[in-house]
Amino acid sequence: MGTGSHRVFLGMAAGVGKTFRMLQEGHIEAEAGRDVAIGYLEPHDRPDTAALAVGLETIPRRTVEYRDHRVQDMDLGAILQRAPELCLIDELAHTNAPGGQHGKRYEDVADVLAAGIDVFSTVNIQHLESLGDQIAEWTGIRVRETLPDAVLADADEVILVDLTPEELIERLRAGKVYRGAAIQAALDNFFRARNLSALREIALRQVAENVEARREPGAAGALAPRPRRHDRLLDTLVPEAIGQRMLALVEPRPEAQRIVRRAWRFAQRRSAELDLLWVTNGEPTVEQTTQLDAIRRLASVLGAHLLIEPGDSVAAVAARVARERGTTYILLGAPRPETFLRRLLRPSLVAQLLALVPGIDLCIVGERRRPSGPAAEEDTP
Repeated sequence: MGTGSHRVFLGMAAGVGKTFRMLQEGHIEAEAGRDVAIGYLEPHDRPDTAALAVGLETIPRRTVEYRDHRVQDMDLGAILQRAPELCLIDELAHTNAPGGQHGKRYEDVADVLAAGIDVFSTVNIQHLESLGDQIAEWTGIRVRETLPDAVLADADEVILVDLTPEELIERLRAGKVYRGAAIQAALDNFFRARNLSALREIALRQVAENVEARREPGAAGALAPRPRRHDRLLDTLVPEAIGQRMLALVEPRPEAQRIVRRAWRFAQRRSAELDLLWVTNGEPTVEQTTQLDAIRRLASVLGAHLLIEPGDSVAAVAARVARERGTTYILLGAPRPETFLRRLLRPSLVAQLLALVPGIDLCIVGERRRPSGPAAEEDTP
């Protein structure tokens, strides 16, 4: 039995019509004679979406008792037992209710695909793990539910379901996305025109990169390696090289996760392997251990390699590791402010690296300020 194919309907935000489009194409497949079933559908009280599900078999959900509430979630076992040719599964980044085989829905989808069942699924661009910091910087909202970028990169097909920000805001005002007081709350926060424009740009770029990657020889689902003129990560673009490898310098601090995500995006655009390096000069504190565990989990999700090396000189250790690993780029966060006397007595880390590894390009991730307005956490469907 072969692996099923995966088609993802990608949107910039809730309400663009991802689920509606998925159901439309599900009907087309059913009319062509295929065995189609809905594994999970979340219509969000949208009558048009619920009406479109009529005529397609829906596999019953499982019911879970959680914190004095009855929660319904996708039933992976029932899907595998039913084994349709094509299964429609909404909200790919969803966190499963307790008691399931996996913690996340994309992991369930992997099992469905492994069983030889084709899957149509939906997700919004802000749920990609590597974009978490960038989305928070631009929108002021931290999205809690994320999925590894590799899930999208490994999909057989990614279809962008697109609306202009003006069209989406019009749909929101008309009550076609949310109802009641939630409409104004959305307009005041996530659904600002500025936010939607930024999200749309990211979604368009992501799909373009996905298509471009498939044209690259040997690109097995990786994101496109070519740099783009509007890349916001670096102040200047650097030329492509063959067999590229990136080394990102991190410390076990909360800001490190942002550097890791930016480094991963940069590395993916150049088909480069990513190493993360922490140079330690003693036993980590309790707080450092906590932050290091968070970096290790993020590295695992993104497929980066975390290296921990002892040493008194960050520059000397980084230079040695870079030579040993065949590094072509070194990325580091913005240097901390120093007094004039300290700068005079000791060269900066950037200056030291330039002297020690002159043939390697250095990239600095600048500080970003979150936009004005209320910060919030939001999981938009």
